[in-house]
Amino acid sequence: MNSTRYDGDTWDLASSVGATATAAAAARAIATRADRPLIDDPFAEPLVRAVGVDLLTRLATGEVPPDGLVEQIWIDLAKVRTKFYDEFFLDATNAGITQVVILASGLDSRAYRLHWPAGTVVYEVDQPQVVEFKTRTLAGLGAAPTADRRVAAVDLRDDWPAALRAAGFDPARPTAWSAEGLLGYLPPDAQDRLLDTITELSAPGSRVATESRPNPQPGDEDKTKEGLDRISERWRARGFDPGMARLRYFGERNEAAPYLIDRGWALNGTSIRDLFAANDLPPLKDDDMRMGAMLYVSGTLDKTTK
Repeated sequence: MNSTRYDGDTWDLASSVGATATAAAAARAIATRADRPLIDDPFAEPLVRAVGVDLLTRLATGEVPPDGLVEQIWIDLAKVRTKFYDEFFLDATNAGITQVVILASGLDSRAYRLHWPAGTVVYEVDQPQVVEFKTRTLAGLGAAPTADRRVAAVDLRDDWPAALRAAGFDPARPTAWSAEGLLGYLPPDAQDRLLDTITELSAPGSRVATESRPNPQPGDEDKTKEGLDRISERWRARGFDPGMARLRYFGERNEAAPYLIDRGWALNGTSIRDLFAANDLPPLKDDDMRMGAMLYVSGTLDKTTK
């Protein structure tokens, strides 16, 4: 896991970008066990265990306490992030949208754990080995989807709209889209293409949810890399090297929120600081990694744009 990202690189759920999905699931498992849980993801722990990364498994099961390995901000972030997207999807589908697309679905278990309205179709888009692993593992646990779950097994760098259509997706129907924890792992031009494609495939009244990080001030990204390297160093001492700073694409890029607004989306945004406060979580301290300024945004495609 020591290599930097490059065009055409590959991974599984125990390596590179795939391991970030497993680490996120481990954080959800810890958050689910919290004294005052904001989320309930009963599948996070068994999915992490099935991936088989020893340290992440021991964190997810509670065998190893997160103290000293996972800062509380990451657990709290898992709480508010998961709750934000859960509520986004349920609000959209309860308002009558019957078509959902989860991009880079990883170990996301919403198709199995949310109470979807009858008739909801949930499309999961991710690499073939990722969606196959999750499908097989959850079936082995006896879990059944709570919606009509359909898989588009394709890399987002390939022709994923064709795979989505082949799975039954209908661009003439309003869709609820999520790009959760994804954009920072895409080069700037790939991020723009993804957001353009979402817009092109969206009927009027569609909804979208994602994160929008402000562009960095001088020195900001060095601090972010240092923070990620500190986490990786602690984990490397326990036999797992996530190489977090090497997995992201840094540098200037279009901020997602204004980019989407320019393409006809009406968005609302809430900062992580505000989400922490709204959920009675401790405020951020020593925010060297600029977490507090990130916006979680969601909104609707203007009915007059398409």
